[in-house]
Amino acid sequence: MHSQQTPAPARRPIRELPDELISQIAAGEVVERPASVVRELVDNAMDAGARSITLRLMGGGTRLISVEDDGGGIAPDELATALKRHATSKIGNLDELESVMTMGFRGEALAAINSVSELTLLSRMDGQPTAFALDGRTGEIRPAARAMGTTVEVKELFFSTPARRKFLKSDSTELAHCIEAVRRHALARPDVGFAIWHEGKLVEQWRVHPGASGLEQRLADVLGEDFVAQSIPVEYNAGPLKVIGRAGLPDAARSRPDHQFAYVNGRFVRDKVVMHGARSAYEDVLHGQKQPAYALFMQIDPSLVDVNVHPTKIEVRFRDSRAVHQAVRHALENALAAPRAHLLADAPNDADNAFELKASAPKALPESANWQQGGMAFVRPRVDGEQAMADLKALWNPPERSQELSAQERPTPAWLGVDRVNPRPAADLPEPTPLPEGEWPLGRAIAQLHGVYILAENKQGLVVVDMHAAHERIVYERLKNQLNAQGSEGPRIASQPLLIPATFAATPTEVATAEACFEVLEQLGLEISPLSAKTLAVRAVPTSLAQGDAVELARSVLAELAQHDASTVVQRAQNEILATMACHGAVRANRRLTLDEMNGLLRQMEDTERSDQCNHGRPTWRQMSMRDLDALFLRGR
Repeated sequence: MHSQQTPAPARRPIRELPDELISQIAAGEVVERPASVVRELVDNAMDAGARSITLRLMGGGTRLISVEDDGGGIAPDELATALKRHATSKIGNLDELESVMTMGFRGEALAAINSVSELTLLSRMDGQPTAFALDGRTGEIRPAARAMGTTVEVKELFFSTPARRKFLKSDSTELAHCIEAVRRHALARPDVGFAIWHEGKLVEQWRVHPGASGLEQRLADVLGEDFVAQSIPVEYNAGPLKVIGRAGLPDAARSRPDHQFAYVNGRFVRDKVVMHGARSAYEDVLHGQKQPAYALFMQIDPSLVDVNVHPTKIEVRFRDSRAVHQAVRHALENALAAPRAHLLADAPNDADNAFELKASAPKALPESANWQQGGMAFVRPRVDGEQAMADLKALWNPPERSQELSAQERPTPAWLGVDRVNPRPAADLPEPTPLPEGEWPLGRAIAQLHGVYILAENKQGLVVVDMHAAHERIVYERLKNQLNAQGSEGPRIASQPLLIPATFAATPTEVATAEACFEVLEQLGLEISPLSAKTLAVRAVPTSLAQGDAVELARSVLAELAQHDASTVVQRAQNEILATMACHGAVRANRRLTLDEMNGLLRQMEDTERSDQCNHGRPTWRQMSMRDLDALFLRGR
């Protein structure tokens, strides 16, 4: 039985493709759906200096897309050229391409759109007696009525390529994508007004708000008042790179990454470097699958970023991606580190809720060792990891024993503000001066609830503190500082040799990573060495994780090292280990505290970075305003 052979295809000559087919092929990259057309046309409008842009749609953009602007317009003799492939006013040579600052520059959009639709270009420049309209199919130019600016009408998108039209979704879905495209532009340009009409009805409008707070107001208009209320300002400078914007609070994390906006020189981008840098900044305060919300605007020297990566211009390439990653990470970390409790001190007495307080600019943390507030000296404890753990053991006695001790007999923890290096007799310590009401951001402790929560009174109302979560963060931050303060060799985690090495079958990537990153693994307290060409042996693990699964730990660390920057992996792994230590060392539930101990914990929270969340991303305190409490009891009704 003979197998059937496929006949060789007939040879076809090599020849140039017709211009129309070339444009339709290019349109496949530039024009994916109506939202792609909207993005390109709005880019052009903003490049023309428009201050007002109106988008009109029908059928979700499949039947009509009209973008009207009040920009500089196009000269009549340039209208036909504007529809040719690779025709643009944005760049003229390689130097301009490498430092482009305009939204568009490739000269492909109008030609690509014209090849798959019925396009009309209507424009008028300042000083012209009339506007002129160009029919994209026939090339005919005729006088028309219009004020200064440009209108691009795109009708029957994909009429010449019906197969492409079949891949479009419903009109409502395509409309949502078009609105999102304009929304991204609107966030970056608070100086431009936008209006979106669909089927003759106004569906979205973002007006210009003059003044210094234009960006914040535009963020509120586009992303909602809740986003601004549940976020904090970001401002960071790192050489040629500047990062501003707002970072969402960990409490306001979302299940989807639909509120993550990053801009480079005004251009919305989806960049892995930026997204990973932002996510890594939230690692210490946000755990699990929750996604942070943020709007970041980066200004960078145009010569240090390549925007000519993809026809959609949504991808960029940085010359120094590590510097950009670190800048984004540090910008968000610095913003998230400041304890938000300090905002309560400046809040009005009739504040509606804590969200209003969080929207204010955070105060800087104290720089000096002594923090004078309201006449009382707060002595910041010295960074000493061993002393911290000793304090924990001394303070958190078993409940039975602690109840037998009087307040004077109980050991005083370092976090209450006693200088352990130069201790003084109790008689020599100054009597604490009572602070006026409202001077403490987190208030004055008044009670403990079921050995779990601390209740405190401040000028806004009632503060409820989860004492285990709060103390866990305090211990964790102290251990991090102690580790980072080690000698010139860099921070290292103590390791414990395994009596019997744990072996496992390793992939070639794992073996190569273990050999190349031997020193990094040592910093993490891990000793992993090849036993054979396909086997690795774990000979030492971090002391605090000696009871864990050594093989699982080794595999996860090697996987991280193979994918990400080594320094990031080291810090993440160290923080995870320290978080485990802090969780086990922090005060447990049902531990009864005196009022002095509770107040000491509150004061330390006010002076500890990231004290608003515990190591697992849970909040450590909540504010209930007097208005909230009055509402519970129907007061004033």
